[in-house]
Amino acid sequence: MMNRIGKFALAAFFCVTACTAPRTDFVRVEDGHFVRHGQPYHFVGTNFWYGPILASEGRGGDYDRLVRELDTLRALGISNLRVLVGGDGPDGIFSRVDPSLQTAPGVYNDTLLVGLDRFLVELGRRDMQAVLFLNNSWEWSGGYGQYLEWATGEPTLIPLIDGYWPFMQQMRQFQTNTDAQALFYDHVRAIVGRTNSLTGKAYKDDPAIFAWQIGNEPRCFSDEAEIRDGFIGWLTESARLIKELDPNHLVSTGNEGFMGCEEDAALVERVNTIPGVDYMTIHIWPYNWSWVRADHLAEDLDDALAKTDAYVAQHAEMARRLGLPLVLEEFGFPRDGFTESREAPTACRDRYYAHVFALVREGQLDGANFWGWSGFARPVHSQWEPGDDYTGDPAQEAQGLNGVYIDDTTVGIIQQNISN
Repeated sequence: MMNRIGKFALAAFFCVTACTAPRTDFVRVEDGHFVRHGQPYHFVGTNFWYGPILASEGRGGDYDRLVRELDTLRALGISNLRVLVGGDGPDGIFSRVDPSLQTAPGVYNDTLLVGLDRFLVELGRRDMQAVLFLNNSWEWSGGYGQYLEWATGEPTLIPLIDGYWPFMQQMRQFQTNTDAQALFYDHVRAIVGRTNSLTGKAYKDDPAIFAWQIGNEPRCFSDEAEIRDGFIGWLTESARLIKELDPNHLVSTGNEGFMGCEEDAALVERVNTIPGVDYMTIHIWPYNWSWVRADHLAEDLDDALAKTDAYVAQHAEMARRLGLPLVLEEFGFPRDGFTESREAPTACRDRYYAHVFALVREGQLDGANFWGWSGFARPVHSQWEPGDDYTGDPAQEAQGLNGVYIDDTTVGIIQQNISN
């Protein structure tokens, strides 16, 4: 019989082994691809930016709808959701997420924070995972512009009023404004270092998180060397800080690839060789990038499919060379007739989605998240207004134009391609 000392020694050995063994429920990267539970892992997911708002008990909250949406998505086979941790700034800003999570530097709407906690709990119950993005180069959640406004006092331009070109010129300042960046780093510390108030589990220990993402479509908006260096600098520090706070989860940038780097492949490579970046992200928007015309969607579709293949192939070659998985985490296509009406058919979109999903099955992509899930929403206004249902289309976009409703034929395309 083993003596008492031997028993304690053996118990200590098993404890140390268990504590140091890698968690198989976290997604890892091995040989340039995702692995979970020791098996290759790829996915078809969606963008569900408003999930934590639905999970809250305050304004905008709708727990019954949240449960219905998550159950529906899980039944379709979707388990990966890309989600906003924001927005930033005061409520009531035109074309911006409302209510806001961070209302002033370091000041949070506690109801929405608990909503984020509850959202992660609901994902865990369904074995679903979230990519949580923390910043935004665009106006609809504050992001760059709000951090600049807090740091400088200069009001943020609103693209739908002031134009996108002046807005982008203003946003380039974020790359070299260390005060604005420092405010963002504080946000990273507050969220990545958070402990779930409902479970007592640290976020870093929660397998419901697939990855932390630095921002939505972070761009430098410039070809000037100083601004590009600043852009790479704050992305590098952000990745370092996230990994310091949470070594368990993956990190990605949220960059669009070639189109998000002023069409400079060298800058794309710089973005994806930042220490701590675990996989490459790309986005594709055929209409926004002038691959299709609003009044000729069907006629231009074949050309858009060819350009999509070329864009994916360009980045897949780089991803293979760098040993990174490749995720098309944002892609969208308008409803037929370029109308937001939920009664409008989606034949062009359905064909486009099926084409993208085939790229996942064929191994050219490790994952793809369509933009975005509108589910059971019934928006009242063409432009989102407080009190309206949240859809996949954020507040600055026509409600329904790109979002997928539960009764769209697109849902059948999604289910068919996941099941295959």
